[in-house]
Amino acid sequence: MKKIGLVFDELCLKHSNGPGHPECPERLENIKKMLDDTGIINDLELLPPRDACEEDITSVHTKEHYNFIKSTKSAEFTSIDTDTAANQYSFDAAIRASGGLLSSLDNLIRGDMITSYTLPRPPGHHAEKDRAMGFCLFNHVAIGADYLIRNGFERVLIVDWDVHHGNGTQNIFYDRKNVLYFSTHQFPFYPGTGSLNEIGDKEGKGYTINVPMAARMNDDDHMVVFEKILRPVIEQYKPQFILVSAGFDSYFLDPLGGMQVTENGFSAMTRFVMEHSNKNCEGKLAFILEGGYNIQGLYTIMQSVFEELFERKNTFIEKPQPTPGCEITIESVIETYSGYWDF
Repeated sequence: MKKIGLVFDELCLKHSNGPGHPECPERLENIKKMLDDTGIINDLELLPPRDACEEDITSVHTKEHYNFIKSTKSAEFTSIDTDTAANQYSFDAAIRASGGLLSSLDNLIRGDMITSYTLPRPPGHHAEKDRAMGFCLFNHVAIGADYLIRNGFERVLIVDWDVHHGNGTQNIFYDRKNVLYFSTHQFPFYPGTGSLNEIGDKEGKGYTINVPMAARMNDDDHMVVFEKILRPVIEQYKPQFILVSAGFDSYFLDPLGGMQVTENGFSAMTRFVMEHSNKNCEGKLAFILEGGYNIQGLYTIMQSVFEELFERKNTFIEKPQPTPGCEITIESVIETYSGYWDF
């Protein structure tokens, strides 16, 4: 059986944004319940997380930002903005979440396994170099990508399928080409970034690829985008490692999103990145949970995704039929990036 690592630490359950907040401990608790109920937990390699050190965090964040988040340990509750808060456990949970991803990457680099899944709280992809926002304090996937670069990898691909654009991840790697950031997201929508005009800067031009999608896009739409845009980019970029910012708030029942993706769609996207990690990266593939706020939906989505990872199913959407709006988006993306990639 293929070895798949899981990083889960109960410290992450202690982080709180306040009562009634959608980014709540029940998100992880219900995923863990699914793993226990189905017995999938018995097939996973449980990886002990470590805390990310200050140098790991400040490789992508400013020292001032690190110190500010650390300072929240001294208060029972700190309101950072209208969406984002911290309690006395949040800093410790955040460095454990980032360190958990790094621990999984160490295992993948050594070849102990080829795939890992990290379940963090708080999530990460909205956190910018010097700013916490969108429920996020530190940008775990960015910390992981930079860690890979510092460990000798030259081309790292981040695939972000959260319904919200990962402004923080884009911000951190905007002028670099050793990390290619690819995002599908609802647009216009929070946080307001991710337009077709945002393609990268300096040597990073063309290495930020945004696919701004209208609300109500479905499984077929996402898979056509992957096939017509992401596939040719991967074939040319030839990443050595793939990281996935796996947000599940494009789920059709998510309270914070407006998309129509089902469990089958997430399984198909998972199958797609598995295929390309096998082809280009010797299978080196690390997932990290981002958004997803339908608690029961997370149970069924994650069950479907883990069954895909263990190849107990093989989800392939045959001849996906995109909506007219999606076809227009694809044409616009290809036109925008045709000077950088062949489609």
